[in-house]
Amino acid sequence: MSIPFSRALNARLALATPALHRASAHLWRPDGDLTRRYLRYLWAMHALTTASVPLLECAAAACARLDDPWAPSLAAYFTEHAKEERGHDAWLLADLVAAGEPVGPERPLAPPLVVELAGAQYYRIAHRHPAALLGYLAVLEGQAPSPVLAGALAARTGLPAAAFRTVRDHAHLDTEHLAEIERQLDRLPLTSDQQTEVAVSALHTAGILARLFHQLAADTGGQR
Repeated sequence: MSIPFSRALNARLALATPALHRASAHLWRPDGDLTRRYLRYLWAMHALTTASVPLLECAAAACARLDDPWAPSLAAYFTEHAKEERGHDAWLLADLVAAGEPVGPERPLAPPLVVELAGAQYYRIAHRHPAALLGYLAVLEGQAPSPVLAGALAARTGLPAAAFRTVRDHAHLDTEHLAEIERQLDRLPLTSDQQTEVAVSALHTAGILARLFHQLAADTGGQR
C-alpha cells in the first residue's frame, strides 16, 4: 500500500526543515536591531506576495493547455487560491504604514532571492509542469508564523499591534491553506515524474527561503 504523496513530500521536506527553523530563529532573535529586521522582512514579503496571484493565474492558464483529464480540477484550485490571496500585498503595506515606515508609489528593489523564488516557479510552470507550483505553495504555507510571534515581536520592538496583522492572520490562514494543498497532492493522480517536479520545487523553495531569512537577519548592509 503506497503512502499518500503529501506524507512522502513532508518526509523529504523534513530534511530541509532544520535549516529553515535556524534561519527563522536567526531572523527573529531578540538581540540587535529587531525593528529594522522586521521592516526589511515586511518589504521582502510584500515583493514576494505581489507575485502570488499572478503566479497562481499563470499556473491555472497553463493547466488549461494540458491534456491531463484532472488538469481542469487543478486549474480550479489555483483560481480559487488566487482569490484567497488577493489583497494580501495591501495587508503588508498597511503593516508598514502602522510601523511608521514611509510607503510611497515607488517600492524598494526586490531582494534577488525573492526574484529567484518566484522566477523559478514561472520557469517550472512554462517548461516543466504547473503542478510543480504545489511544492512551492506547500513550503510557503508550511512556514506559518507561530501564533505567539506577533505578540512577541510587538513586545520586543514596541511597534503597535496594527503593524503585525499579516503575521497574526497568517498564523491561522497558512495552516488552513496547507491542509488544502495536501488534499490536492493526495487527490491528484500525479505520475512519478510529476511528483518529482513537485518535490524538487519544494526543496528548491525551502533552500532559497532559508537563504532569504538569513539575508534579512543581517543587522548591517543588505536590503532596507
